[in-house]
Amino acid sequence: MRQPPHRFLLSSWPWRVWAHLLGGAVTGLAAVVLLAVLAVCGLAFSVIGVDLVLMLAATFGIPVAALERRRTRLVEPVPVGDPHRSLVGAGRRGRLRTRLRERATWRELGYVVVFSPVLVLAGCALAVGLTFALILTAAPLIVFNTAPDTVMLIPGQAIRSPLHALPATAVGLVALALCAYAAGLLAGAQVKIAVFVLSPRDEERQVVELTRSRARLADAFEAERRRIERDLHDGAQQQLVALTMTLGLAEMELRESGSPATELVSRARGEARLALTQLRDLVRGIYPQVLTDHGLDAAVAEIALRSPIPVGVDIDLPRRLPDAVETLAYFTVTEALTNAAKHSDATDMTVVGRLRKGRLTLVITDNGDGGAVPSAGAGLQGLADRAAILKGRLVVSSPVGGPTRVSMEVPCSA
Repeated sequence: MRQPPHRFLLSSWPWRVWAHLLGGAVTGLAAVVLLAVLAVCGLAFSVIGVDLVLMLAATFGIPVAALERRRTRLVEPVPVGDPHRSLVGAGRRGRLRTRLRERATWRELGYVVVFSPVLVLAGCALAVGLTFALILTAAPLIVFNTAPDTVMLIPGQAIRSPLHALPATAVGLVALALCAYAAGLLAGAQVKIAVFVLSPRDEERQVVELTRSRARLADAFEAERRRIERDLHDGAQQQLVALTMTLGLAEMELRESGSPATELVSRARGEARLALTQLRDLVRGIYPQVLTDHGLDAAVAEIALRSPIPVGVDIDLPRRLPDAVETLAYFTVTEALTNAAKHSDATDMTVVGRLRKGRLTLVITDNGDGGAVPSAGAGLQGLADRAAILKGRLVVSSPVGGPTRVSMEVPCSA
């Protein structure tokens, strides 16, 4: 608008600001009507109905505000951020509870209640001005089509020929230019208000960035874990295998020659085998290859076979899960089996896993003595933190005398 008039008026900006204001009028009118309907329903319903209507009214501003943020792209090149937290994998009650606790929800509701009538009035005023300006601009055509009848565009002034209507066309063009500038000012003011009210505050940005940074740290941790596993598997483990084979060949040669060093080489070979076994267990504990190749059910079945406690595995998954979810579930089972073997004196364990509505539910139960305290060690507490990053939760129930029940629930789309 600060450019020369011909550059502004002949660009796409007049059309964009007109579309923004007229779209705001439609959005504001729909918001006013729906709010009125909710208010009437709240008065007509019972007490329970009133509560339901109030919750619907409280969250009504969320979709309207989302539409407003998208509408600002017509005149504002920088997109307005979403102040709400992600609700991926949350249930209906969890979504509603989270949204009602957010300050942004109430700001959006206030924006809708206060500014919807303003948007309607601004859009209607623009529609009236544009209609009048277009009628004046098209006055010669109107007079030509209605000839020989007279046309009275302005009360008290009859126009009989298209030539007499040319001054009206000039006035209409000036009115269109004024509508373009007025609409630009109104659209700019509306966008400023929308950005101020509907954009995220500093603390909301910090929460979003904190969540993203935690996810990045978890991803980096998993990537480092896999790198260490690959280095040990392809490096130190292969060297130990080669060392064992070399010692075996040396043992055969010394045994044929009857050398007294045969016993020492045989002992060194046995120690190398023991170190290789321990290294394989370490590699498997860092990140099991079977989890990558065959999925969670096969990986849990493998560790159940190696457990000193009999473990019944009942994992029925229709498909492979995301890597982060499978890794978290695997190490949850591993930690629960390890704790049970060390502390619970359990004689039987069960692992049950199901996928329901896009959420993995995993339950590990043992018949041990109970009394487990998750905060006492870093294992379960660390797994609970990782589950929180994926918007899941880990719950441990272990009363004294048992049984101990470890439940994990995590969305697979987080």
